[in-house]
Amino acid sequence: MERLWRYPVKSMLGEELGAVAVDERGLHGDRVWALLDEQSGRVVSVKNPRRWAGMLGFTAVLVAGEPVITGPDGRPVGAAELSGLLGRKVRLIAGRPPGATIERAVPEEVLAHGIEEEVTVTVNEIGRAAPAGTFFDFAPVHLLTTSTLDRAVPQPERYRPNVVIRTDADGFAENAWVGRELAIGPKLRLRILIPTPRCAVPTLVHGALPRSTAALKVLAERNRLVPLEGMAALPCAGVYAQVLEPGAARVGDAVVLH
Repeated sequence: MERLWRYPVKSMLGEELGAVAVDERGLHGDRVWALLDEQSGRVVSVKNPRRWAGMLGFTAVLVAGEPVITGPDGRPVGAAELSGLLGRKVRLIAGRPPGATIERAVPEEVLAHGIEEEVTVTVNEIGRAAPAGTFFDFAPVHLLTTSTLDRAVPQPERYRPNVVIRTDADGFAENAWVGRELAIGPKLRLRILIPTPRCAVPTLVHGALPRSTAALKVLAERNRLVPLEGMAALPCAGVYAQVLEPGAARVGDAVVLH
């Protein structure tokens, strides 16, 4: 295992880790908090970049069990300041409300027209395979391989993984992992559920990383998959997983596919 990240506040930049405990709720402290849009009643998500692209200028880290947020200028930001900085009334919440939804812009339209233009936006329930109360889009662990990054854009921060795994395979290696189990270190065991469909998020400015349409365009051209029955073929990179047996994850751990 090559790298580890968690994101204490949904849709903000997160923190890279050397080691972390992992249980059925995912990496300790990952996506425990989110912002709630007071006007729409929906969870704030940068998947609607026209409204929320600015979220990727903020960084959240976990300190003594609580999220500490810094703004684009590196200054600490209190929860009460976020509404003014984001230009919309929001509040920080812990625990996903039942039936919580997010807005998701159609990624191909964002690619074609840019993030400032009006595009089709769908409303989606989040956390279909995640424990109650968490703010994961689908499942609690997101994995990505170096072989996929080599084929897409070699900047893992754009794809917001929890775990980056070094592989010697060619191409989108984790596509073949769906339905299998993965052992990380001596105890941690995961079940791979589905490929991770990608939205416009990887193309956006991520802190110091500039905009990159290639981060999605390459996937749209080379790796379209059907994540779940009934869905269309979508650009994908990485896989979602659930935790079968908890354990610690450490950079450098052996990873074994079963």
